[in-house]
Amino acid sequence: MSSSPLARPARDEEYEDLLGLWSDLESALSMLLAQPQQVQDFPAKVRQFDRWLQDLVAHDIDATLYLMFQLASTSTVGYSASHALVCATLCHIMAREFALPTRERNALVRAAITMNIGMTALQDELAAQRERPSPVQQEAIRNHPLSGQAILARLYVTDSLWLDVVGQHHVILPVRTPLIDLSDVDRLTRILGTIDRYAAMISPRKSRSGRSTTDSVRALVGGDVDQRDEVGYTLVRTVGLCPPGTLVRLDNGEIAIVLRRSDKANLPLVASLLDHHGVPIRTPKLHQTALGKPRISAALTNATTSVELNHRTMVRLGLYAAQRSTGLVTRQGAL
Repeated sequence: MSSSPLARPARDEEYEDLLGLWSDLESALSMLLAQPQQVQDFPAKVRQFDRWLQDLVAHDIDATLYLMFQLASTSTVGYSASHALVCATLCHIMAREFALPTRERNALVRAAITMNIGMTALQDELAAQRERPSPVQQEAIRNHPLSGQAILARLYVTDSLWLDVVGQHHVILPVRTPLIDLSDVDRLTRILGTIDRYAAMISPRKSRSGRSTTDSVRALVGGDVDQRDEVGYTLVRTVGLCPPGTLVRLDNGEIAIVLRRSDKANLPLVASLLDHHGVPIRTPKLHQTALGKPRISAALTNATTSVELNHRTMVRLGLYAAQRSTGLVTRQGAL
């Protein structure tokens, strides 16, 4: 029909630039982390990057999640920068969910950006190699939290909370202890550690393809998401079992992509891309799974199917459907 976003320019032209903004963020972060010693006023550059990220997320959370989950697996800037961007984005969103004080929120996101600065080149190298890490690499992996903390201190990072979280970001803390009962350092460490593991599981490497989002959730928090694990439970409740950008199989046999969340974590808005024979659908079919059939039967990884996606079209289609729908809760900027 004539009002379809697939047949007309987007009404809101700012959505045209989301893909470019995400790519710019990736490129800027890659340069920041690759040669931090050559960056003039490194702490200020990290704060600037953080502001750009906040602006992008505030623009449209669902569109940001879509781009994050889709482009994290196809990034051209290297695994380390892509992983840092995914973690920083999720930390920003989770900080809002937990209503963290500004100082804690800033330390959490900036620690996510810089936590692997002690092994940036090695992290990219490991993502590209098929064999297990060598003894020398294993030693560097073990030491990178403290070496990263030392590098940041030499770069004039003076926020002790930021530095401490980087220095202990691989420390495993009990998930059953309420966050409110932890020190600020331990609280942020637990949030960052959960997000770090989740982001690592969904991201592909040469040695393995990324896990599906549902498999990642099961590996992270078990088959039944336990509400006593505040961080894992809140992560799943916030981004969804199948977040925007996730490829899924529907119970009618079609392959679809999740476009936006609904008020139910496992019932998002999806667009069918392939029919049950695997034939591309000329015009993607929208399904509000919260309203009935079809439903999602499985989450897929990008490696399991080859689907050509126009990300701008998908983002605009999801926004258009959410704005016009009365049955789906649009959660734009409302976490």
